[in-house]
Amino acid sequence: MSLYPLVRPLAFALDAERAHRATIAAVKIAPKRRPPDFPASLRTTVAGLDFPTPVGLAAGFDKDAEVPEQMLGLGFGFVEVGTITPRPQTGNPKPRLFRLREDEAAINRMGFNNRGQPAAFQRLLGCSHVRGIIGVNIGANKDSADRIADYVEGVRAMSPVARYLTINISSPNTPGLRQLQDEGALRALLSAIEEARDPNGPPIFLKVAPDLGEGEPDQIVRVAIQHKIDAIIVSNTTVSRPMLKSRWSDEAGGLSGAPLKPLALKALHEFRSASGGEIPLIGVGGIATADDAWQRIRAGASLVQLYTAMVYQGPGIARSIAAGLAERLSREGFANIAEAVGTE
Repeated sequence: MSLYPLVRPLAFALDAERAHRATIAAVKIAPKRRPPDFPASLRTTVAGLDFPTPVGLAAGFDKDAEVPEQMLGLGFGFVEVGTITPRPQTGNPKPRLFRLREDEAAINRMGFNNRGQPAAFQRLLGCSHVRGIIGVNIGANKDSADRIADYVEGVRAMSPVARYLTINISSPNTPGLRQLQDEGALRALLSAIEEARDPNGPPIFLKVAPDLGEGEPDQIVRVAIQHKIDAIIVSNTTVSRPMLKSRWSDEAGGLSGAPLKPLALKALHEFRSASGGEIPLIGVGGIATADDAWQRIRAGASLVQLYTAMVYQGPGIARSIAAGLAERLSREGFANIAEAVGTE
């Protein structure tokens, strides 16, 4: 039986950011568990990496790579840490994280607060014996004079300790960052990364926003394939505001959780249509149940990630969704996850 229903009221009595820090502290001192064994049907290979289950933890929870092993032990098939920038930065002024309880959502304007890549590197070095997949999400410093140089530095610095790297150009909380999704800027960025990456280094993924204009998914896919990006993560938080009930609904920042689901699913359809299955896609945004995950997989996602739903349901969510997916595969007559991808 999960203890989370008992713990949640205590966590929710704190403001969202303090609760988050308390959660990380608690997870850090908890005994490390061996990752659970999953049904063979959930195993899948993406970008040359073997995932025990397609259900991963999205970036944002473990910004400084403090507890990736513990989260793998809780049943996530892979864990993405970060976003991590070359130099430490404090992020945006507080308060900057808001729970929208009535909407099962969150708004954040954290601003890539983290202790920098050298500190994260040392922590991840201690995880090198872990068989599980730990990805590293990298970003640019807010005050950087050359953001492309920051990403190149991140690729070079973090490749030795990352099973994959994610280029995050889609956070709405660093002014001007999303402009790197424009075709010319994206071409310059990915060209520099292609030149800097080690041919024997980890795969590189690109994380995009759900708030894209007509034709932009086609442009992004074309440039990503040309510059040998290994997968596209669809999508980050949204700056749009669908109908929300919470009093925090007008706060600035990126919206995640249940209200993001329709927009993230629409973006996934657009990227699947643009790519025709030529590049793997990872579905993120509003995933809270096995049905949500199954819908993304059928729509073309080879893997899925979540974070906000864990705030409301607890850390057992990853195992629960994995079990639901295994049951669905059996019921629908698929031998494995890969067979179901894009079959909608």
